[in-house]
Amino acid sequence: MISDRLKSSLKREFDQSLMAKLGLAIALVIILVATFAPILATHHPGQTGHFDEEGSSYPPIGFDYQTHAWEDGDDGRERVPHTVDSTSEHVLGTNNLGQDVYSRMLFGARTSLLVGLIGTGLAAAFGVPFGLVAGYFGGRTDDSMMRVADIMLAFPSLVLAIALIGVFGRSVQHIPDPIVMAGFADGMPEYAVLPGTVTLVVALVNWVWFARVARGEALAIRNEEYVKAARSLGASNWTVLRKHVLPNSLTPIIVLATIQVAAIILLESSLSYLGFSGTTLSWGYEISQGQDYLRTAWWISTIPGIAIVLAVVSINLLGDWLRDALDPNIEGEGGV
Repeated sequence: MISDRLKSSLKREFDQSLMAKLGLAIALVIILVATFAPILATHHPGQTGHFDEEGSSYPPIGFDYQTHAWEDGDDGRERVPHTVDSTSEHVLGTNNLGQDVYSRMLFGARTSLLVGLIGTGLAAAFGVPFGLVAGYFGGRTDDSMMRVADIMLAFPSLVLAIALIGVFGRSVQHIPDPIVMAGFADGMPEYAVLPGTVTLVVALVNWVWFARVARGEALAIRNEEYVKAARSLGASNWTVLRKHVLPNSLTPIIVLATIQVAAIILLESSLSYLGFSGTTLSWGYEISQGQDYLRTAWWISTIPGIAIVLAVVSINLLGDWLRDALDPNIEGEGGV
């Protein structure tokens, strides 16, 4: 249960921080559009062929661009200037395959959020107990366990993730979509796509950060008076860890978890950009699709890039809010 004191601290920091309000608003919008993507989408994300009469991709609403088209003239077919206007059917335009960018952004948000949340959960589920055990018992146990963490940190995250994908191979899990199954969004994908290997890999790459934070907390807490009292009353080490060390270590772990969600979204986008995700419904994949068309169809890469920035910044702003509210040693910096 959340104590009244913690609720008061969270509310006070939130009321004082404009950035926290902005971060929460953006994060809620992203969560809602990802959840209700089948209802909000105007086209099936995989449907192709949405071009104008000359075979050019549509730009976002309010934009147009110049290209060339072939027309029959007196001297045969000749290349003439052609203006491509936007259309209300595709508010964010279409990509090089004629797919609706707006719809693909909605479904891409699902992939990023699923990987970010599940990957962070798996990393915490392994890293936190690992670090608590290492820090609480100390000595050789601590030295041997944390050397494993140091080895993991010796490799760049992206390089290690690519290597692990090469070992495990790419796999995708299909999660039934209750909205589509219930008949509220006919013609939309019946399954949400979760890149299983990528989710596992980002957890394996990032668990070490949870382990290090948990170890530091355990090192400090194990010498507290209430821990010594619990031991003197006959509590086992595992009972002390579960009832005393873990609950009192949660503050920095919760703050770290928010930061890790943002970091994992960036890592997943990088892997998708490089073609390692296993699904095409990803913001990173959309950026890679549009990189050859930046001079003419800039929106194909720019819009998913903006989506990634908004998601990461909003989560980091929430992390700052939680840090200020949960850590009594930090003066609030949110009074903007």
